[in-house]
Amino acid sequence: ALWARLLPTMGAEYRDAKLVLFRDRTTSPCGAAQSATGPFYCPGDEKVYIDLGFYQELATRFGAPGDFAEVYVLAHEIGHHVQKLLGTEEAMRRAQEQRPAQANALSVKLELQADCYAGVWAHTAAQQGRLERGDVEEGLGAASAVGDDRIQRMGGGSVNQESWTHGSSEQRMTWFKRGFESGDPKMCETFR
Repeated sequence: ALWARLLPTMGAEYRDAKLVLFRDRTTSPCGAAQSATGPFYCPGDEKVYIDLGFYQELATRFGAPGDFAEVYVLAHEIGHHVQKLLGTEEAMRRAQEQRPAQANALSVKLELQADCYAGVWAHTAAQQGRLERGDVEEGLGAASAVGDDRIQRMGGGSVNQESWTHGSSEQRMTWFKRGFESGDPKMCETFR
């Protein structure tokens, strides 16, 4: 596996995350998980939670259909697992506590790094011949679809960058592409 090979070179050992698929609602150490929450990674139990209805919503409401759009979401959440194993997630939480005014900006950096890690995974999948024509475009479409600016516009509100927690559509695509084109997680330093 990619991260089992790469993490030791980054100073950590890899262990697999677990995947929890659910419909409508379930519970996790990070709190209740429901359709409205969207996919998330819970560091408390090292599990990725995905409501199966989200993939349908990704295709219909967000306009990002395709199997690779779904894979991008999973790869992004595994990116959060990598951050937990590296200590990045914990360091970011501490920084948020010390600088509450920067909490959202720090969250955006964490999310963009997970997008970049998803791109690193896609780079390896492409090298192994596991991607089909159009897959990268589907991944970029999914990254764009879940940008904070696009979601705020869809909700009928104004775009308020101060409230962003994941980054703009353009930022999310840029960082996914950076990981995809380089294949190098060291190129994913969003905190610098």
